[in-house]
Amino acid sequence: MNTEKVVSAFSRDLSQELFPANRHLIPNLNDIYELELAFYENLILPDEEIIKNAGYFSRLGSEYTHHFLMCTGESLKLPDHSSSRLKSFFEKNVFRTGYATHGLFPYRGKFHPQMIKGLINVMGLKPGDIVLDPMMGSGTVLVEACLMGIKAIGIDASPFCRFMTQTKLDALTMSLARARGALANYEEVFTYFQKRVGRPKPGSKPSKSNNTKDAMSVMEETAEYLTKKDHQTLTEKDRDTLNTYHFLLLAYLDSAGYAERSARKLPLAQFRAILERYLFVAEKIQQVLAGLETELAPAKVLEGDARLLTLDDNSTDGIIFSPPYSFAVDYLANDSFHLNFMGIDSDTLRDRMIGLRGRELSEKYQLYREDMGRVLTECARVLRPDCFCTIIVGTNNNQLGKVFGVSPEAVQGLHEILIDMGAGCGFKPVKIMSRPIIGISNTMRREYILILQKTSH
Repeated sequence: MNTEKVVSAFSRDLSQELFPANRHLIPNLNDIYELELAFYENLILPDEEIIKNAGYFSRLGSEYTHHFLMCTGESLKLPDHSSSRLKSFFEKNVFRTGYATHGLFPYRGKFHPQMIKGLINVMGLKPGDIVLDPMMGSGTVLVEACLMGIKAIGIDASPFCRFMTQTKLDALTMSLARARGALANYEEVFTYFQKRVGRPKPGSKPSKSNNTKDAMSVMEETAEYLTKKDHQTLTEKDRDTLNTYHFLLLAYLDSAGYAERSARKLPLAQFRAILERYLFVAEKIQQVLAGLETELAPAKVLEGDARLLTLDDNSTDGIIFSPPYSFAVDYLANDSFHLNFMGIDSDTLRDRMIGLRGRELSEKYQLYREDMGRVLTECARVLRPDCFCTIIVGTNNNQLGKVFGVSPEAVQGLHEILIDMGAGCGFKPVKIMSRPIIGISNTMRREYILILQKTSH
């Protein structure tokens, strides 16, 4: 046995082989795709941008990166009754998710923010560029872009997603004085929202709402009036009123959702714990940003249809989105309590949601293909030539196998289908990565990151 060769091999560190000695990786990079993104960040970003915007490096020499500073310390102030599994998840994923205002609201299927930061970097986007997420969901792309000084546009068919995303963005800079006062008087605030929004029934499914379809119908008269005004003309006091109300409303809807799903904790106690966590999250990121003197970029949050974008041709520098996991996740069912509380007709919205239209699996699949073809056509139209469109999508072969009456192993992956469809719209694949999916492995085991480039002709 050549033991000297073995010892010599063990003495070498993989990160030192791949990266300069002064560029230190974030701890606990466990997946190959993370190491790939770190590798590409290292190749693409100069030192100054490693410090400001890198997602996978903790230090450049002795200087800590902004991402490291945003994530260190307690990432989320979890309620005392939180499971050990949940606490362990956030401890292990402190650099991946839960930092900044990403942790304000749980949303099934949302991105790891760190991954989005890395993708924005490897796509070559710089401060002043515009990135689009035509299916923004919980707004991860917009929050990350804003923190990185990159302009963003987010679009979603769900009014609740629009509301949630705008609140997360506002919480990066809003005054928290009145929200702190609300926490000190949380019983009164909770009672107000119970009367205005509705009372959650622990452990039950939400009933149909008789409210109007206006997403802001639950707002007090002052805040509702301010919502209808041009945000550019709001006074500082008016903006403070509006932002605080949105912040408290999102916390209440969050607590109502927990109350609907579980009777383990009384709704009032749940609201207090969640509002306390929201304040902790917002205070932490605001303190970090003040210390870094970071200039945030503007973001537009729109309600709309990804199949028919209201954007000019060749108007964006990059696109990142995750289409619905076909029909594997029913996003409206997950959001039904919030949508009902906000007076939104879920049945009407379902007819507009990609992946949810249709009755039988075969019909759902056909409509999904048609819809995604239109989405890719629109993405190609609004993206500038030679720029990149990144799609993150899981392949639900189990359900696709049922559609075609074959085994899951014999099914063409959804990521492969999208690549073929993209080719017809002028996109060519330049990189395909994959990552394991945790939590719904019975439906999907892997998620694919498709980086497509729009051809110049």
